[in-house]
Amino acid sequence: MTEELRYDDRVAIVTGAGAGLGRAHARLLASRGAAVVVNDIDRPGEDGRTPAAVVCEQISEEGGTAIAFDASIAEAGAGAEAVETALKAFGRVDIVVNNAGIVRDRSFAKMSEEELRAVLDVHLLGSFRLTQAAWPHLAERQYGRVVMTTSVAGLFGNFGQANYSSAKAGLVGLGRTLAIEGARKNIEVNIVSPGAATDMTSATLPAELHAAMSPDRVAQLVGYLCHESCAVTGEIFFAAAGNYARDLIIQTAGYKNPGATVEDIAANLGRIMDTSEWTIPTDALATPDI
Repeated sequence: MTEELRYDDRVAIVTGAGAGLGRAHARLLASRGAAVVVNDIDRPGEDGRTPAAVVCEQISEEGGTAIAFDASIAEAGAGAEAVETALKAFGRVDIVVNNAGIVRDRSFAKMSEEELRAVLDVHLLGSFRLTQAAWPHLAERQYGRVVMTTSVAGLFGNFGQANYSSAKAGLVGLGRTLAIEGARKNIEVNIVSPGAATDMTSATLPAELHAAMSPDRVAQLVGYLCHESCAVTGEIFFAAAGNYARDLIIQTAGYKNPGATVEDIAANLGRIMDTSEWTIPTDALATPDI
């Protein structure tokens, strides 16, 4: 029997954890021993409880430890306050799960700059600020696990989501760069592309897929990436409905000709596009022989 992977004595911050994927991540980590800072917007329901407070109560009822941090992670200073909340309540921070997100879908021709900024602020800037606030503490302890949340829209594009796709693609670049910078400090940074039926996505998914696409199934992968035994960094993983896969950014063997003209490119486009031979660059300097 495989030994249970636990997070005893670890402290995690999970954004957008008042529902959906974030709630699943927070509850899984707490169920296995982590103390969790549950972050979500400060929007009390009819009973006066915020989404994060409700999740904290659920975690407590299940025997776990959690504290709510009620704020939009897009707000200036929210990332630093989330880290300070973890330090005051639990004395440390070990795990950061950047999950918070919003959508403002509209075709590109009709999309406003405000709709672009709103999405970038939550997804990209919020993740940047929180991770940067936690970074010195992770580096000092020479230990950290960070998860960024991208999307198939960010990796492959999606109609009506130019803002969302841009933000999610930005998280890939941020995550891969932080994986390089954190390697010597034992800070592993990975990126998850999830598919799940949540408040944000369920309306666009067929009803028969809702059960199969439970956020709990994505949380299992995120849980591994948050564990001290995780053996990878800088990777992009797909997780949906119990399907787990690696997404790759590759570079084909291509066509080499220092004197190439526009016509040469046109004539050799097939060789440039050919994926029969390819490499996986590890960083921006890992380019083919020039």
